[in-house]
Amino acid sequence: MRFSVLASGSTGNSIYIENDEHAFLVDAGLSNRKLEKLLGQAGRDMKKIDGIFVTHEHSDHIRGLGVAARKYGVPVYANEKTWKAMDGLVGEIPTDQKFIFDMETVKTIGSFDIQSFAVSHDAADPMFYIFHEGGRKLVLITDTGYVSDRMKGWISGADAYVFESNHDVSMLQMGRYPWNIKRRILSDVGHVSNEDAAVAMSEVVGQKETSIYLSHLSKDNNMKDLARLSVAQTLETCGIRVGEFVNLFDTDAEQPTELVPV
Repeated sequence: MRFSVLASGSTGNSIYIENDEHAFLVDAGLSNRKLEKLLGQAGRDMKKIDGIFVTHEHSDHIRGLGVAARKYGVPVYANEKTWKAMDGLVGEIPTDQKFIFDMETVKTIGSFDIQSFAVSHDAADPMFYIFHEGGRKLVLITDTGYVSDRMKGWISGADAYVFESNHDVSMLQMGRYPWNIKRRILSDVGHVSNEDAAVAMSEVVGQKETSIYLSHLSKDNNMKDLARLSVAQTLETCGIRVGEFVNLFDTDAEQPTELVPV
Protein backbone atom coordinates (compact mmCIF):
# COMPACT_ATOMS: atom_id res chain seq x y z
CA MET A 1 0.00 0.00 0.00
CA ARG A 2 1.21 3.47 -0.95
CA PHE A 3 -0.27 6.92 -0.40
CA SER A 4 0.15 10.61 -1.08
CA VAL A 5 -1.60 13.54 0.56
CA LEU A 6 -2.41 15.45 -2.62
CA ALA A 7 -3.65 18.55 -0.79
CA SER A 8 -4.55 19.34 2.79
CA GLY A 9 -5.93 22.51 4.35
CA SER A 10 -8.93 24.79 4.50
CA THR A 11 -8.78 25.41 0.74
CA GLY A 12 -9.12 21.76 -0.28
CA ASN A 13 -8.38 18.18 0.72
CA SER A 14 -7.70 14.94 -1.12
CA ILE A 15 -5.64 11.84 -0.33
CA TYR A 16 -4.52 9.19 -2.83
CA ILE A 17 -4.10 5.52 -1.82
CA GLU A 18 -3.04 2.63 -4.04
CA ASN A 19 -1.63 -0.85 -4.25
CA ASP A 20 -0.69 -2.85 -7.34
CA GLU A 21 -4.37 -3.57 -8.10
CA HIS A 22 -6.44 -0.57 -7.05
CA ALA A 23 -6.26 3.19 -6.60
CA PHE A 24 -8.57 5.41 -4.57
CA LEU A 25 -9.13 8.97 -3.48
CA VAL A 26 -10.43 10.00 -0.10
CA ASP A 27 -12.29 13.26 -0.77
CA ALA A 28 -12.10 15.47 -3.82
CA GLY A 29 -12.09 18.93 -2.31
CA LEU A 30 -10.44 20.79 -5.16
CA SER A 31 -11.51 21.47 -8.72
CA ASN A 32 -11.22 18.44 -10.99
CA ARG A 33 -8.56 20.26 -13.02
CA LYS A 34 -6.50 20.79 -9.87
CA LEU A 35 -6.97 17.17 -8.83
CA GLU A 36 -5.75 16.02 -12.22
CA LYS A 37 -2.71 18.27 -11.90
CA LEU A 38 -1.86 17.08 -8.38
CA LEU A 39 -2.23 13.44 -9.37
CA GLY A 40 0.04 14.10 -12.33
CA GLN A 41 2.65 15.59 -10.00
CA ALA A 42 2.43 12.38 -7.97
CA GLY A 43 2.96 10.41 -11.19
CA ARG A 44 -0.60 9.09 -11.31
CA ASP A 45 -3.68 9.51 -13.52
CA MET A 46 -7.31 10.21 -12.65
CA LYS A 47 -8.33 7.59 -15.21
CA LYS A 48 -6.93 4.90 -12.91
CA ILE A 49 -9.03 5.85 -9.86
CA ASP A 50 -11.31 2.98 -8.80
CA GLY A 51 -13.34 4.86 -6.20
CA ILE A 52 -13.71 8.06 -4.19
CA PHE A 53 -14.50 7.81 -0.48
CA VAL A 54 -16.22 10.88 0.96
CA THR A 55 -15.73 11.92 4.58
CA HIS A 56 -18.36 14.69 4.78
CA GLU A 57 -20.12 17.32 2.71
CA HIS A 58 -18.07 20.47 3.42
CA SER A 59 -16.90 22.12 0.23
CA ASP A 60 -13.19 21.70 0.94
CA HIS A 61 -13.80 17.94 0.75
CA ILE A 62 -16.24 17.62 -2.19
CA ARG A 63 -15.57 20.60 -4.50
CA GLY A 64 -14.43 18.47 -7.44
CA LEU A 65 -16.40 15.34 -6.63
CA GLY A 66 -19.28 15.69 -9.08
CA VAL A 67 -17.13 16.60 -12.06
CA ALA A 68 -14.61 13.82 -11.36
CA ALA A 69 -17.36 11.23 -10.91
CA ARG A 70 -19.12 12.17 -14.12
CA LYS A 71 -16.01 12.64 -16.27
CA TYR A 72 -14.33 9.38 -15.28
CA GLY A 73 -17.28 7.21 -14.22
CA VAL A 74 -15.73 6.73 -10.78
CA PRO A 75 -17.76 4.98 -8.04
CA VAL A 76 -18.40 7.24 -5.04
CA TYR A 77 -18.83 5.98 -1.47
CA ALA A 78 -20.48 7.90 1.38
CA ASN A 79 -22.92 7.22 4.18
CA GLU A 80 -26.61 7.91 3.66
CA LYS A 81 -26.79 11.19 5.60
CA THR A 82 -23.77 12.54 3.73
CA TRP A 83 -25.34 11.63 0.38
CA LYS A 84 -28.47 13.57 1.40
CA ALA A 85 -26.39 16.53 2.56
CA MET A 86 -24.55 16.58 -0.79
CA ASP A 87 -27.82 16.97 -2.75
CA GLY A 88 -27.52 20.16 -4.76
CA LEU A 89 -23.81 20.52 -4.00
CA VAL A 90 -22.18 18.08 -6.43
CA GLY A 91 -24.68 17.91 -9.29
CA GLU A 92 -26.13 14.68 -10.62
CA ILE A 93 -24.07 11.54 -10.13
CA PRO A 94 -25.37 8.45 -11.97
CA THR A 95 -27.18 6.05 -9.64
CA ASP A 96 -24.93 3.14 -10.58
CA GLN A 97 -21.91 5.14 -9.31
CA LYS A 98 -23.46 5.95 -5.91
CA PHE A 99 -22.68 3.54 -3.09
CA ILE A 100 -23.65 3.61 0.58
CA PHE A 101 -20.79 3.11 3.03
CA ASP A 102 -22.31 2.87 6.50
CA MET A 103 -20.62 4.21 9.61
CA GLU A 104 -18.36 1.79 11.51
CA THR A 105 -18.39 -0.89 8.85
CA VAL A 106 -15.71 -2.50 6.68
CA LYS A 107 -15.77 -2.66 2.90
CA THR A 108 -13.43 -5.08 1.13
CA ILE A 109 -12.13 -4.19 -2.33
CA GLY A 110 -9.46 -6.54 -3.63
CA SER A 111 -6.84 -6.88 -0.90
CA PHE A 112 -7.97 -3.65 0.81
CA ASP A 113 -10.17 -3.69 3.90
CA ILE A 114 -11.50 -0.16 4.29
CA GLN A 115 -12.95 0.68 7.68
CA SER A 116 -15.12 3.71 8.48
CA PHE A 117 -15.38 5.42 11.86
CA ALA A 118 -17.19 8.44 13.29
CA VAL A 119 -15.56 11.77 14.08
CA SER A 120 -16.93 14.86 15.85
CA HIS A 121 -17.48 17.66 13.35
CA ASP A 122 -20.29 20.03 12.37
CA ALA A 123 -21.44 18.04 9.34
CA ALA A 124 -24.38 15.71 8.73
CA ASP A 125 -22.64 12.44 9.61
CA PRO A 126 -18.87 12.86 9.28
CA MET A 127 -16.63 9.81 9.15
CA PHE A 128 -13.08 8.99 8.20
CA TYR A 129 -11.33 5.86 7.03
CA ILE A 130 -8.72 3.28 7.93
CA PHE A 131 -7.08 1.34 5.10
CA HIS A 132 -5.81 -2.16 5.92
CA GLU A 133 -3.73 -4.03 3.37
CA GLY A 134 -1.07 -6.70 3.66
CA GLY A 135 -0.90 -6.42 7.44
CA ARG A 136 -0.33 -2.64 7.26
CA LYS A 137 -2.66 0.06 8.60
CA LEU A 138 -3.14 3.64 7.35
CA VAL A 139 -5.37 5.96 9.40
CA LEU A 140 -6.91 9.14 8.03
CA ILE A 141 -8.34 11.46 10.69
CA THR A 142 -8.97 15.16 10.22
CA ASP A 143 -11.97 17.45 10.77
CA THR A 144 -12.74 16.47 14.33
CA GLY A 145 -13.16 18.70 17.36
CA TYR A 146 -11.65 16.11 19.66
CA VAL A 147 -10.41 12.53 19.59
CA SER A 148 -12.66 10.37 21.75
CA ASP A 149 -11.71 7.12 23.46
CA ARG A 150 -13.86 5.31 20.90
CA MET A 151 -11.90 6.90 18.03
CA LYS A 152 -8.62 6.02 19.76
CA GLY A 153 -9.72 2.40 19.88
CA TRP A 154 -10.28 2.40 16.12
CA ILE A 155 -7.07 4.16 15.15
CA SER A 156 -4.51 2.74 17.59
CA GLY A 157 -1.39 1.02 16.36
CA ALA A 158 -1.30 2.25 12.77
CA ASP A 159 1.81 2.26 10.61
CA ALA A 160 0.98 5.71 9.22
CA TYR A 161 -1.40 8.53 10.11
CA VAL A 162 -2.74 11.53 8.26
CA PHE A 163 -3.65 13.39 11.43
CA GLU A 164 -5.25 16.79 11.86
CA SER A 165 -3.13 19.51 13.46
CA ASN A 166 -5.34 22.42 12.57
CA HIS A 167 -4.42 25.44 14.66
CA ASP A 168 -2.31 27.03 17.33
CA VAL A 169 -4.73 28.14 20.05
CA SER A 170 -2.95 31.44 20.75
CA MET A 171 -2.80 32.36 17.06
CA LEU A 172 -6.49 31.57 16.69
CA GLN A 173 -7.53 33.52 19.79
CA MET A 174 -5.53 36.60 18.76
CA GLY A 175 -6.30 36.36 15.06
CA ARG A 176 -8.69 38.18 12.77
CA TYR A 177 -11.54 35.64 12.76
CA PRO A 178 -14.84 36.80 14.27
CA TRP A 179 -15.64 35.27 17.66
CA ASN A 180 -18.37 32.96 16.36
CA ILE A 181 -15.88 31.34 13.96
CA LYS A 182 -13.24 31.03 16.68
CA ARG A 183 -15.79 29.44 18.99
CA ARG A 184 -16.80 26.96 16.27
CA ILE A 185 -13.17 25.94 15.59
CA LEU A 186 -12.44 25.49 19.30
CA SER A 187 -15.62 23.52 19.95
CA ASP A 188 -16.07 19.76 20.16
CA VAL A 189 -17.39 19.80 16.58
CA GLY A 190 -14.62 21.99 15.15
CA HIS A 191 -10.95 21.16 14.67
CA VAL A 192 -8.19 19.89 16.97
CA SER A 193 -5.27 22.10 17.94
CA ASN A 194 -1.61 21.17 17.59
CA GLU A 195 -1.32 20.29 21.28
CA ASP A 196 -4.56 18.33 21.53
CA ALA A 197 -3.69 16.39 18.39
CA ALA A 198 -0.29 15.49 19.83
CA VAL A 199 -1.78 14.25 23.10
CA ALA A 200 -4.12 12.00 21.11
CA MET A 201 -1.21 10.83 18.96
CA SER A 202 0.75 9.90 22.08
CA GLU A 203 -2.11 7.64 23.17
CA VAL A 204 -2.50 5.72 19.90
CA VAL A 205 0.98 5.16 18.50
CA GLY A 206 2.39 1.72 19.22
CA GLN A 207 5.86 0.37 19.81
CA LYS A 208 6.80 0.34 16.14
CA GLU A 209 7.96 2.87 13.61
CA THR A 210 5.11 5.21 12.76
CA SER A 211 4.81 8.06 10.25
CA ILE A 212 2.51 10.96 11.11
CA TYR A 213 1.54 13.49 8.43
CA LEU A 214 0.34 16.71 10.05
CA SER A 215 -2.67 17.79 8.05
CA HIS A 216 -5.50 20.28 7.61
CA LEU A 217 -3.36 23.15 8.92
CA SER A 218 -5.20 26.45 9.10
CA LYS A 219 -3.86 29.00 6.63
CA ASP A 220 -4.40 31.83 9.13
CA ASN A 221 -3.92 30.17 12.51
CA ASN A 222 -1.00 27.80 12.07
CA MET A 223 2.33 27.30 10.32
CA LYS A 224 4.13 24.13 9.31
CA ASP A 225 7.16 24.78 11.51
CA LEU A 226 4.99 25.74 14.47
CA ALA A 227 2.77 22.67 14.11
CA ARG A 228 5.74 20.34 13.83
CA LEU A 229 7.50 21.92 16.82
CA SER A 230 4.37 21.97 18.99
CA VAL A 231 3.50 18.36 18.21
CA ALA A 232 7.09 17.21 18.75
CA GLN A 233 7.35 19.00 22.09
CA THR A 234 4.06 17.56 23.33
CA LEU A 235 4.99 14.06 22.19
CA GLU A 236 8.34 14.36 23.98
CA THR A 237 6.52 15.50 27.14
CA CYS A 238 4.38 12.36 26.84
CA GLY A 239 7.50 10.21 26.67
CA ILE A 240 7.62 9.68 22.89
CA ARG A 241 10.87 10.68 21.23
CA VAL A 242 10.33 12.02 17.73
CA GLY A 243 12.83 10.61 15.25
CA GLU A 244 13.04 7.21 16.92
CA PHE A 245 9.74 5.34 16.55
CA VAL A 246 7.67 8.34 15.47
CA ASN A 247 8.47 10.53 12.46
CA LEU A 248 6.60 13.73 11.60
CA PHE A 249 5.95 14.99 8.06
CA ASP A 250 4.38 18.11 6.60
CA THR A 251 1.49 18.31 4.17
CA ASP A 252 0.66 21.21 1.88
CA ALA A 253 -2.39 22.90 0.40
CA GLU A 254 -0.80 23.11 -3.06
CA GLN A 255 1.77 20.32 -3.41
CA PRO A 256 1.36 16.55 -2.99
CA THR A 257 3.52 14.66 -0.57
CA GLU A 258 5.87 12.03 -1.95
CA LEU A 259 4.11 8.77 -2.83
CA VAL A 260 5.40 6.44 -0.12
CA PRO A 261 4.76 2.88 1.07
CA VAL A 262 2.97 2.35 4.37
